[in-house]
Amino acid sequence: MASTDFKDYYAILGVTKTASADDIKRSFRQLARKYHPDMNPGDQSAEAKFKEVNEAYEVLSDPAKRSKYDQFGQYWKQAGGGFSTPPGSDFGGFDFNQYTTFEDFINELLGRFGGPNAAGYGPRSGASPGDFGNFGSGGFSSPPTAGFDLESTLTLTLAEAFNGVQKRLSLGAEVIDVRIPPGVKSGNKIRVRGKGQPSPYSQQRGDLYLRIDLRPHAFFKFDGDTVTCEVPITPDEAALGAAIEVPTLDGTVTMNIPPGIRSGQTLRLRGKGWVSSNGQRGDQMVKVSIVVSKQLSSVERELYEKLRANRSEDPRAQLRQVRL
Repeated sequence: MASTDFKDYYAILGVTKTASADDIKRSFRQLARKYHPDMNPGDQSAEAKFKEVNEAYEVLSDPAKRSKYDQFGQYWKQAGGGFSTPPGSDFGGFDFNQYTTFEDFINELLGRFGGPNAAGYGPRSGASPGDFGNFGSGGFSSPPTAGFDLESTLTLTLAEAFNGVQKRLSLGAEVIDVRIPPGVKSGNKIRVRGKGQPSPYSQQRGDLYLRIDLRPHAFFKFDGDTVTCEVPITPDEAALGAAIEVPTLDGTVTMNIPPGIRSGQTLRLRGKGWVSSNGQRGDQMVKVSIVVSKQLSSVERELYEKLRANRSEDPRAQLRQVRL
């Protein structure tokens, strides 16, 4: 291999030789997005650049591979068409004389062509961009054949999440239909097989993971796996008890308010909560809040005055005993 064919992986990624791992990762992601085949359909030069960027990152993102690349890289001009180790150079016990060209060294480094050190070190299933396997005793990992997984956020209404829904999504030029099962919640992930990024080596695609995000609802809330809500009641309903209508996820139900309930107390509606993973319904917890009207009619005011005049209990009697 001619010396002018040497691949400067730092230049390919647009970073310096002293770049940190974060700088290398950041530059790789920008370039991979720029040259990705989905962003450049039919552009062979962009596809070639995409593969070159992946190859550079595969070496420079792995500390062991980067170290060996750096050790040889400073002597590549001396190697010329062959690959003899410069006299007096110290490579930490690593023998470069086993290679005839720089390309042989890179192929060994990346585990290509079933080299002697590549056996038994295939790619991990479900590898993501930049996840190219590990350097192990006896050899290097081979380039990834599995595709790269992608993750995206899918926002749903509470009704869509509760009932399940089919969503049509655009992946570049590709349009897919995804079925969302009933009972998903914020933070859940839906796996869509074979809709991730393709491997630049095998074109096998990874998976797409849709992270669920639920839009806030004006009435229903979540407390862990439990659905909660707050319902206002009047003072007479609190004192005398009542049967009131309460919204639930699948319609309105009648709930009994026991006499003497206090503001802030919680009542349970069994089987009216969220759908669990086994298909069972949880409970809905209803917090009551006693609300007094600010616009009293003359009749209401008269009745409240009679209640005050004939009150049988002082709710603050025990406060008279409070001392520091």
